[in-house]
Amino acid sequence: MTEKEILRHVDHTLLGVAATWDEIRAIVDDGIRFETASVCIPPCFVQAAAAHAAGRVPICTVIGFPNGYNTTAAKVFEARDAVQNGAAEIDMVIPVGAVKAGAFRDVEAEIRTVKDACGGKILKVIIETCLLTDDEKRRLCGIVAAAGADYIKTSTGFQAGGATFADVALMREASPDTLKIKAAGGIASFEDAERFLALGADRLGTSRLVKILKNEAQHGD
Repeated sequence: MTEKEILRHVDHTLLGVAATWDEIRAIVDDGIRFETASVCIPPCFVQAAAAHAAGRVPICTVIGFPNGYNTTAAKVFEARDAVQNGAAEIDMVIPVGAVKAGAFRDVEAEIRTVKDACGGKILKVIIETCLLTDDEKRRLCGIVAAAGADYIKTSTGFQAGGATFADVALMREASPDTLKIKAAGGIASFEDAERFLALGADRLGTSRLVKILKNEAQHGD
């Protein structure tokens, strides 16, 4: 795959707690320039970013982020608010503690409720793979699909680990064809990105690939 083809699968991301509007605007501009799949930014910037993007790149944001232990009602409010502000895609974090307690029906019900609140917009469900057993990951692939979400996503990037090749391969094998996969957290090279896509990921959450190209352009490489 070419670098341009890979970037069409990238959610160009800035979710740091100290992010400023100037930095977010630059991320949006980069997403437009490099034709990324979306830009993924904090909820408080969605309205301004959507206005600035003016439809030239989809705006993605996060809810229940990064720990996932907000109430379902809070996540529903966040999702509706984000969509009203112009978000085209929503990345939500599941309550990992509920998974550990075996409350899979509750997890499925929450995802289904948030999906309804998204009003037809894309929903990606972050399961935080570094905190789960392989059996839990497999079970969640079925649950996320059954709840009607569009994607299952590996990681927030705020825990101890991010996406791994083994996890993406496992999730692709355990998921129906209708459920897409997003790998996120620690994707640092185009080589790794291409491998994640070859293993079955459809989206990649990272800021580093655009940075690589910008650095090459700056140095004339």
